[in-house]
Amino acid sequence: MISGYEDDPLVAGEGLLSRPGFWAAYLMWMCETDDEDGEPAAEWFGADEADVDAAYAELVDEGQWPVFRIPFGGGHSAVVVNRNFPEDEGTEYFVTHPEWGRRHGALATLDGHQAGPGLSWRELVHIANSVPSDAHDPGIHDPYARLLLLLPALGDEDLPADAVERVSQALVGVAGAPAGEATHVAQRLLLDHPLWEPARWEIPGPSPLSGGGAPSCDGILQCDGYLSPRYGMRLAQGITAEQSERLARALGTWSAGGPAPGSR
Repeated sequence: MISGYEDDPLVAGEGLLSRPGFWAAYLMWMCETDDEDGEPAAEWFGADEADVDAAYAELVDEGQWPVFRIPFGGGHSAVVVNRNFPEDEGTEYFVTHPEWGRRHGALATLDGHQAGPGLSWRELVHIANSVPSDAHDPGIHDPYARLLLLLPALGDEDLPADAVERVSQALVGVAGAPAGEATHVAQRLLLDHPLWEPARWEIPGPSPLSGGGAPSCDGILQCDGYLSPRYGMRLAQGITAEQSERLARALGTWSAGGPAPGSR
């Protein structure tokens, strides 16, 4: 059960990742642009159109809503829910923890009323690489798969020089994209999000109530994109200061000594 979805037909979606055509069905919409560079094609992901159609039908099944769980540091999980209401499907991205009760940390929503971005590049890579040591933990453990599953929530104007290469490697490694297409696809996925502009991410300055000392929000980045759930807001509302600091450490932006280097 996921709090807030008790009456919905959720099913574990991890098994879909190995289906032919899954990654094209999940990511191809992000490759659409307004230029004349060509429409995205299943072949870019090394897939067959019939397989992509079948995988997409499972992703938007109104009777079974696939959920992808990505456990990371300190018992936190990033969760992707395909919210398949009739004629109103969408995808929700959020962070949760067993100690938070019914609270979620909203990351992004993909639908007609989109909200995002929800992750900086630094956070995305940190979550992707924070694979639990216990292989029996439910959820997705492959770093490449974790990176690609959370990629639609990304929006960061300060991408590092190796971002395209990292995504390209993931596309080849788990999606089966041809090496000759992977760099082109990675560029499309990273450089022109269809739903929001790249944003800046920063740890907020000192709270006026703190006497000008400690930064607010316990080291968790905030986003300057006005469509983002994290626009001037805590990632998880209502959790304790200790829980918020543990979340920041799990996201790789805070340590016992203060903000992690390069945490912008």
